Amino acid sequence: MTLKKTYVLDTNVILYSSGAILAFEDGDVVIPEVVLEELDGFKKDKSDLGFNARHAARLIDGLRKRGKLNKGVQLPSGGNFRVEMNHYDVKLPPAWDRSKPDNRIMQVCKGLKEQGEDVCLITKDIFERIKADIINIDVEDFYEKVVPEDKSQYTGRAEVYASKQNIENFYREKYMETDKITCYDEETEKYFTPNFYVNEFVIIHCFEHPKQTALGRFDGKKIVPLNFKDSSPLGINPRNVGQKFMLEALLTNAEKAPLVIIKGPAGTAKTFFSLAVGLHNMMEEDNRKYRKMLVCRPNITMGEDIGFLPGTEQEKIFPLMRPILDNLEILVDSDEKERYKDEKELEDKVRELFDRGIITTEAVGYLRGRSITKNWLVVDEAQNLTPKQVKAIITRVGVGTKLLLIGDPDQIDQAFLDSRSNGLSYASEKMKGSPLCYQVTLKHDECERSPLAYEASKRL
Repeated sequence: MTLKKTYVLDTNVILYSSGAILAFEDGDVVIPEVVLEELDGFKKDKSDLGFNARHAARLIDGLRKRGKLNKGVQLPSGGNFRVEMNHYDVKLPPAWDRSKPDNRIMQVCKGLKEQGEDVCLITKDIFERIKADIINIDVEDFYEKVVPEDKSQYTGRAEVYASKQNIENFYREKYMETDKITCYDEETEKYFTPNFYVNEFVIIHCFEHPKQTALGRFDGKKIVPLNFKDSSPLGINPRNVGQKFMLEALLTNAEKAPLVIIKGPAGTAKTFFSLAVGLHNMMEEDNRKYRKMLVCRPNITMGEDIGFLPGTEQEKIFPLMRPILDNLEILVDSDEKERYKDEKELEDKVRELFDRGIITTEAVGYLRGRSITKNWLVVDEAQNLTPKQVKAIITRVGVGTKLLLIGDPDQIDQAFLDSRSNGLSYASEKMKGSPLCYQVTLKHDECERSPLAYEASKRL
């Protein structure tokens, strides 16, 4: 008989995902009483941590009505949930401070294991995982189930092969059936017929001459050519395949592609192209499609950190939008040799975009509760969002708005998030195959910032 698993949850898991208590199927879920104390300390927090603490409290209160929490109550999935009050006499390494909540959680894990339970600690704290391993406690990180490891995450692009004749027919007939295409598996050294997601981009290599390629997109039934591969908004030309795919996603109208997800390393021009196409749509077309460009960055909070800064909301945010301003300086003055000769004039050109209301900036927290219509909405550094924040933003999108989620899952600044648990990767996996979403992941060799940036992306 297989012993039922007992999952002990750390506080940070519940603060990351308030529904984590319900995520372990028929396993038993345990939280030490110190976790309740830590959650109580977050209940008045105005950030998402406070929201999750309050939501978890309501969830646990609902379970309380089913019986005594210290004895255990049944979960909807079939397992049991309990709050553990015992095991204070369990020995830990002498140097470990018994008053620390993390070490109290370790005590509970070790105590449950000593009494015969198959224990696994679930925590997003790397040091706690290390300490659990030291005292021989099984330990795991907590991820949203839809997000695989880095190399298996959806990229929105695939490399395939077709005959020279079929590629010629593709250019002539403007489509290619998927049964004319094959993929090569390097591990098995065999060819196979691929399955595509809707709106997945493809590079079609010629069997006879592999360097000869055609670019297309799977529309749900067949491979079709790109519509905008020769476009140059504001005079900006794509320099590689990834940028051509990115341009296709950005230039497709909001009715067909209201959501675009762009992932990739620094220097691949994700933000630059997003701003360029947005300005192109608003400034250089007869029929203005969008009311304004709204730019948000999730590492900008409107809590105490920014609240102490002087000035209006816009004045508080403006200094923190420097990466956006750097890109706008290039877009408003395309003459690379003359651009920085008059810094004041360049600054005035950028400032005018904000003064005229063409571009506005906003804290991500202020998007909650809104319905955003006919906006070119850019969320930069989206890898610093949680899955809950991403859902809140996407569900705010109204008619005529195009939402761009941009970021690098390998460059995360927020606690409890990593390349799998961040909102950008979560949205990518959840939205793959949606007819309303275009995605593309840029590669390291598509870095165009500078020779140094490319060299660093390969070596560092």
